[in-house]
Amino acid sequence: MHTVQAPLVPRRTAAAAAVVLSGVLAAGAALGGCEYVYDDGRGPLPTATAPPFTDAALPQDPRRNLPVTGAELDQWVEQVLPETAGQVFHTGFGLLKAGTTRQESTGHLPSGTYSLTLACKSPRRVSFTVRNGELALVDLSLRCGTSRVNVIHVANDAVLSVEVAAQSAANFAYRISRL
Repeated sequence: MHTVQAPLVPRRTAAAAAVVLSGVLAAGAALGGCEYVYDDGRGPLPTATAPPFTDAALPQDPRRNLPVTGAELDQWVEQVLPETAGQVFHTGFGLLKAGTTRQESTGHLPSGTYSLTLACKSPRRVSFTVRNGELALVDLSLRCGTSRVNVIHVANDAVLSVEVAAQSAANFAYRISRL
């Protein structure tokens, strides 16, 4: 069996390498701990913790989405269907009992482009379907408490049918205005 001996490194070279390595490590540690301090004349920041952020929103009135009648219904319609710059061709609003559907017609509309504003007041959604004959121009379930504006185009003079349906009691309102 033959044994190979590792080459000998002079002690002086090994010691010098160890000194250089420890010097580099010490310099890195010293530089890593440096901090720049800028004196802008202000005092130290307070160390007390700020109170936690809380949302200041008030809870919503649970009656806000309940349907209304009479003068309250008229006020609600004025609020959700504000005045428009265009010529108003038809406005409809009312109260639906739970589980009912109402069908209405707009009257004669000349061909053109119209703005259709829809709104409802109910704890649940209300469905609106607006048709020109068999063609559904709008078919949506509206989350109450918001108004929705749709742009519709009537190619020929027409009478539109408006169907409103609700699973729970609801107020509804819509307006068709020329753009």
